[in-house]
Amino acid sequence: MSGAVSAPKKGLIITIDGPSGAGKSTLCRQLAARLGYVALDTGAMYRAVAVAAARRGLDGEDCAVLEKLCAAIRIDFRREADREQVLLDGEDVSAAIRTPEMSLLSSRVSRCSGVRRALVRRQQEIGAAGGVVLEGRDTGTVVFPRAEVKFFLDAGVVERGRRRYRELFAKGIEVDLQQTIAEMEARDRADQEREDSPLSAAADAVRIDSTALAVDEVLDRMLEIIRRHPGFTPAAAKSPGDT
Repeated sequence: MSGAVSAPKKGLIITIDGPSGAGKSTLCRQLAARLGYVALDTGAMYRAVAVAAARRGLDGEDCAVLEKLCAAIRIDFRREADREQVLLDGEDVSAAIRTPEMSLLSSRVSRCSGVRRALVRRQQEIGAAGGVVLEGRDTGTVVFPRAEVKFFLDAGVVERGRRRYRELFAKGIEVDLQQTIAEMEARDRADQEREDSPLSAAADAVRIDSTALAVDEVLDRMLEIIRRHPGFTPAAAKSPGDT
């Protein structure tokens, strides 16, 4: 009896997990660009749900309502020139999802099992063919537990708070440094203590502490590990000067 022939994979499945402010989003984008892979920011999907809930005046802890919301909205990713865009029902919400309020609300939203199931299914659909770099909090433990290469990126909470403060300040958002650090600590507790898919490092993840490292240093470490993987195809990688 003949069966369906599986399509060849486009490359490795690479996951980057870790707490907020560790540098996951930046490294996900840069790593994907260097490898010629697709970058998927899973956290942005939860933030987009948070934005949709806030705009509708929904309770961020009413899981039944939020699950219905997920079925009613569409979240997409688009690359415009050199910028990654997150679209909510066709609207670019890349800036709206990055406010401190949406950071805290998205953490509450992500506790809902129905929301997580809906978004995880979509993430698995996008990444199943390989050639993808996913970043979030459970990409290597829940979304793709059999990913070929897994990283857990961390940094001290004070340094992560400073990074988020500088990021928001550069965007013209008025924030207080100490409050930003406190919110980072609150986000950590919420992510680590939630019952469904709490933040944790996969047993086979490579742990990297980025507290005292520049982005390029972390990127070089990741590329070195990826290139040693037997399933990696060197021809897919881009040189630093490639566009």
